[in-house]
This record gives sequence, structure tokens and C-alpha cells, in this order.
Amino acid sequence: MSNFSYIFDILKSENISGGVLKDEPMSLHTSFKTGGPADVFVSPADENELKKVIEILKKENAPAFVIGNGTNLLVKDNGIRGVVVHIGKGFSYINTKNEEITAGAGCLMSEIAQNALDNSLTGFEFASGIPGSFGGGMFMNAGAYDGEMKNVLKAAKVLDRNTLEIFEISAEELDLGYRKSSVEAKGYIVLEGTIKLGKGDYDKIKDKMNDLNSQRREKQPLTFPSAGSTFKRPEGYFAGKLISDSGLKGFSVGGAQVSEKHAGFVINKGNATTADILSVIKHCQETVFDNYGVMLETEVRILGE
Repeated sequence: MSNFSYIFDILKSENISGGVLKDEPMSLHTSFKTGGPADVFVSPADENELKKVIEILKKENAPAFVIGNGTNLLVKDNGIRGVVVHIGKGFSYINTKNEEITAGAGCLMSEIAQNALDNSLTGFEFASGIPGSFGGGMFMNAGAYDGEMKNVLKAAKVLDRNTLEIFEISAEELDLGYRKSSVEAKGYIVLEGTIKLGKGDYDKIKDKMNDLNSQRREKQPLTFPSAGSTFKRPEGYFAGKLISDSGLKGFSVGGAQVSEKHAGFVINKGNATTADILSVIKHCQETVFDNYGVMLETEVRILGE
């Protein structure tokens, strides 16, 4: 245990109902199924607990890493020094009113898409197969096929880590761009969001969701642990095509491999370490740069040591 064991004791004494864990393996909380332990792992049950946790960490000057469903996260093998704050079950509620859905940051994107379908609301079909949480979706302006969060997000409720205030901001203030937002730069933690959809036809919405999901199953290596698309789309190119054209499909280091089904995905074949995955990523970046002069940027967030 690092020198953060005293933080564990402090948080434990606060009776955080979502739970506080020590030396928690991050492989249990990431879709890649790799990663060493976090010194402290805390799951606040609601906004008040979250505020209390952030206040303590601020006062103790302890590093805090906020995560959602861990589907776009790669944690290094030595784990995370500091505290991982998990936005999960306590933030998983959905309220629908007319054409707007307000949901907690801990909800899965797929759950919100299902709710939209149940209410015959169109515009969120693109998200039905995205495995991440709504908070993560806002954090990185998640998108797929013909849609992205930017097109539907109306407002978000955030906690400002610096002032510990909770307030609502418009979607514009999140400054959503390609796989990015101003959330991190501004020190916000996203608590909930409201999306504005349109009235649609239930059967058409269902058909579109089914179609997108079957395309996903057909083209993507969903049977192996991964973090979805490993790389961002470079201007004017497709990462998967550049990697494939470089002859790297199937390239592997240890248990990590460039998927033979879709070269844009690095997958865990079963016993990969994060070091294996990072080696594959680096090899793809170097080879593509040598061949095409294009530097691939990772879409997946890399944390830890």
C-alpha cells in the first residue's frame, strides 16, 4: 500500500455507502481487463457523498481519478497511486419528459438508448451499442456511425472540483469536439445530462438500432476485451485502414493483438498485460508513421504507472 492508506481510513470513517476499497485491481473495472491496483477505490452513492469525497481529497492533496464504466480506459500494470472515484450505480437514473431525457452520469449509454426507444424518441440510436457510461460519453463526446453526443446534448450538471459547487451548464459550455470536451480542463465532474430528441416511429427506431448493432457485431471484435476503437480518426484517413495497409492485422505482443477482424482495435486475447497492449499500440504508431507520415493518437485514456 502506498502512502495513501490514511486516505482509505479517512474515507472509511465517513461511511461512504457505495463502498471504499483498498488496493483494488483495476482489471475488474476496465473493459480491457488489465491494470494494477488503485491505492483507494471509492464509489460514492450520490452527489452529497461525491462532494464529501472530493472535499476530503482536496484537503489531503490526494490525486483523484474519476472513472465511469471503464470502457475507454487503459490502466498501467503498476496501478494508480491515489484515489479512483467511481461514478456508478448511485448515478444511474433516467427521467423522460416529452422529448427530453435526463439521466445520471452512471447510466449506460445503451440503457438511455433503450429508454428513448421505449418512448419512441429518435436521435440517440447511434449510442445503443456504445458500451460506456453517459458521463464518459459526455466527457469524450462519444459517437458512432452517424451520431455523436454533441448533436443531442442540451445541458449537463457538474461538480466543480475547485469550488465544490454543483451547477448546470449548457452543452455549448462543454465545448464538445471530436472525442473531447472541456470537462477535464475546467476541473468538472459530470453528474448528469439532458438530451433533446425528436418524436419518432417505434418500429423505425428499433430497426435502426438493430441495424447499427448488427453492423457492429459483424465488423468489430466484440468477443474479446478491448476499449473499442484504440485510435482517433486521423484527419483525412481511417486508423484501421492505415494499420491494415501496414500489414499489422494480427500483430501481437504477449496476449495483446491487433484484431484480425478490425485493425482499429487492439484486443486482449486472454492474458495480456497493459504493457503488452501499450507495446502493440506503440508498434502501430511507429509503423504507420514510417509508412504514411501520420501519427496515430490514442482514443483510449491511459492512466497509472
